[in-house]
Amino acid sequence: MSDNSSDLLTFGGHLDVLRKLLIRVVTVVSVLSAVVFIFKDFTFKLLLAPGQWDFITYRMISHAMGYLGFDIAFGEFHVNLIATDLSSQFMTHIATSLYLGLLFASPFIVFELYRFVAPALLDNERRYSVPIVLTVYLLFAIGVLMSYFILFPISFRFLGTYSVAPDVVSMITLDSYISTFVTLTLLMGLVFQLPVLAYILARLGFIRSGFMKAYRRHALIIILFLAAVITPPDVMTLLLVAMPLYLLYEISIHVVRRLEKSL
Repeated sequence: MSDNSSDLLTFGGHLDVLRKLLIRVVTVVSVLSAVVFIFKDFTFKLLLAPGQWDFITYRMISHAMGYLGFDIAFGEFHVNLIATDLSSQFMTHIATSLYLGLLFASPFIVFELYRFVAPALLDNERRYSVPIVLTVYLLFAIGVLMSYFILFPISFRFLGTYSVAPDVVSMITLDSYISTFVTLTLLMGLVFQLPVLAYILARLGFIRSGFMKAYRRHALIIILFLAAVITPPDVMTLLLVAMPLYLLYEISIHVVRRLEKSL
């Protein structure tokens, strides 16, 4: 019996379909992780680029400011990464390959999960589910790109070059760099799901646009607190996270208002 008729399967049949799904997902993730592992030079050139003084973000800001008549040049800086354990570089290479393999395989994973649950959805639920899934992935991608091009490089530049005294030299480990990069990237991808979360809650009848507008100030305080939790401890990065989150909150109000009009 095909996967498309999984709604007619027994419990054991559903487990067999799920087992085949997991095998396909693990296979794709493994292959992509192996490809990332093989192209080590390109992978780490891409990952370490936001920590360079001439990263594209700084150059674009300088060009934009120059076009507006402001002469802004970012000073040159160098932060050397170190490895403190014998196996740390190799283990970081493996962990990074798995993370990127999972990230690159995410469209396939989402597609497989949708195929698995789609037969159990009603026609109207299936009609709404596709745009929601696409929106979730698009917002996640935007959050990841924002972290890579804006939040992480600015945060790394500030914290990596900060010094309480000239005699104190920062020695940043490769593990610390990669873990901070991955954590901030994933968190930004997740918090960018705010409009989707608002849509789901509104559709379930838990929130209304009037309620969200009335508690704007409270939402701003919560957003600032959330930004302080998920970002490194500097004010600039906090504001860079809080501003788009509050913009997403305003977009969520608009999404909920349109949903209310359509119901």
